Formats: sequence, structure tokens, C-alpha cells
Amino acid sequence: MQLTRAADYAVRVMIFLATLAPASRASLPSIVEATGAPESFLSKVLQGLTRVQLIASRRGPAGGFEITPIGRQASMRDVVEAIDGPINLNVCLSDRRSCQRKFWCPAHPVWVKAQEALLGVLSTAMIVDLASCDANLPALAHIKTGTDDYPVEMQ
Repeated sequence: MQLTRAADYAVRVMIFLATLAPASRASLPSIVEATGAPESFLSKVLQGLTRVQLIASRRGPAGGFEITPIGRQASMRDVVEAIDGPINLNVCLSDRRSCQRKFWCPAHPVWVKAQEALLGVLSTAMIVDLASCDANLPALAHIKTGTDDYPVEMQ
């Protein structure tokens, strides 16, 4: 299982916005620079985060994006699910589908346990805590490799 690139960018956005002082806004270009996400793709991510009220946007000269009080209380799970929907390691774990095999499948309890572990980790990883860690990291530069951005410590 792999989370979507949109969910990864959403987490990056939330961490960046959580590093700003309350009620501070960031422009789209500054978010692009901070996250390494392409602007055209980032616009859709920002719309998704705005729709679930994790961030707010304002137009105009003093406009931009800011994290909301709800966003300051968000976990990584909240952010990922805001973009990708419910997280399921396997289709047999989906609330939307019923798996006939789950009552006798020897793998089902393993999938359940793995799902619970993943959701537990993502639920306890709070955006504000990650932002405080990010503020203490050395300056990073993003190297474009064609498929992803990899942080490299500045010398």
C-alpha cells in the first residue's frame, strides 16, 4: 500500500502552515517553495484541505492560506483521510465492501492488526508536534530528481 502523492503534499502543507504564528497566512508561491510540490497539483490539495476546514484561504493582497484551529488539532491520519478518504490496507477491511472470506481467511486477522497499527501511528502523529520538530531541523534544500524531492542538508 502506498499513500497518494496528494496526501504526502497535504501533510507537508499542514506541517509548514503549523510552523507559522497563529492567524498568519502563506501565499501559494511560499507554500510551493516550502513543500516542493508543483503549484498546479498543490492547488487541488489546498482545495481539499479547505473543504474539510483544516486550512482557510483568503483572496486579495493580504490573502493566502492559514491553518485553522481544527487543523492545529489534526493528526496525520486526519490529513491523509481528508485527501484520500478512509485508509484501508486491504479491500477486506473496507466499510463499504463486505468480504465473504473474512470469517475463515487466515490472513484477515493479520490485515486487521496491521491496519490498527497503521491507524494508531497516524492518529498519534499530530501536525503541530511534527511542525515543532521541523522548526528545529537544519535548513534543507530540495533536489528535484524528476519523480520526487529528496531533502539534502545544506552545508
